[in-house]
Amino acid sequence: MKLVQRFAYYFGGFSVGLILLAFFLNGKKASCSYGLDARVLKNINSKTLLFSDEAKSIIREKDIDTIAINYVLFKGDVNFSNSDSRKEPCGIYSIEGEYNDRDIILLVENCDSIATLKDLKIEY
Repeated sequence: MKLVQRFAYYFGGFSVGLILLAFFLNGKKASCSYGLDARVLKNINSKTLLFSDEAKSIIREKDIDTIAINYVLFKGDVNFSNSDSRKEPCGIYSIEGEYNDRDIILLVENCDSIATLKDLKIEY
């Protein structure tokens, strides 16, 4: 069997496999959260998010929409050097992101069943 035929068989089977996977996994909640950032953000987003009094006052004062906070929680980056993930009983994470040309830094306390937004900073 020639090398070209081997590649043709390989890519033919590979493409059929991709089509079958796309068909069976379509509409499922399958995700590939293997990175540290992705796992932390997925864990926080799977819980009920509460706002501390400080965070509520900053949101009112700066006129921030909760859409911006949710966007940073989904698309942001976890800054592990400013986080205390081993704190007992709840880890504290610093999540940084950009929304409408503003840098937003969230300080989230991640407990077993709830996540609490402790503080947020907005930099222009």
